Amino acid sequence: MVQSPSLLHLPAQPITAAVFRPYGQVIFASEDGKPFDQDDAQLQLDRGIPRLYLMRLHQRGRRFAKITRHRQCTQCLGALASKSWLLAVAPASEAEAPALDAIRAFQIPGDCFVKLEVGTWHAGPYFDHESVDFYNLELSDTNITDHQTCDLRQQYGVEFEIT
Repeated sequence: MVQSPSLLHLPAQPITAAVFRPYGQVIFASEDGKPFDQDDAQLQLDRGIPRLYLMRLHQRGRRFAKITRHRQCTQCLGALASKSWLLAVAPASEAEAPALDAIRAFQIPGDCFVKLEVGTWHAGPYFDHESVDFYNLELSDTNITDHQTCDLRQQYGVEFEIT
């Protein structure tokens, strides 16, 4: 008999630069003409052709049972139209799966974007809206050659719901 996965509730915390630092950066608007500094996205896109594209996602909800990482590049995500969204993350590691107790969820306002560090585990974007358009900056072949996914149902017998 196949057991149903256990449902774990993962509270989403408001994102700030300080609490998100183990996973990447939060980038907010700055005045035009500001010199480049540590508050700007520190990108690693030198292992291929950078790709900036818009992706339209529909009815994502808040549940997930898979988490992914990219080991060759940073990734930037941001919502258009000032729509808030959710993202689950775990720190980069050499392990084949993130530790369950290391997974965190963040509520991200529509006036910023996140840059994920190389190797950061992530699930999302998730949202309650009918659909949301996101911009995504990664490499042109990230989803083909640099997309390692951990199935949390198979690995741990769990799935998460962001609350």
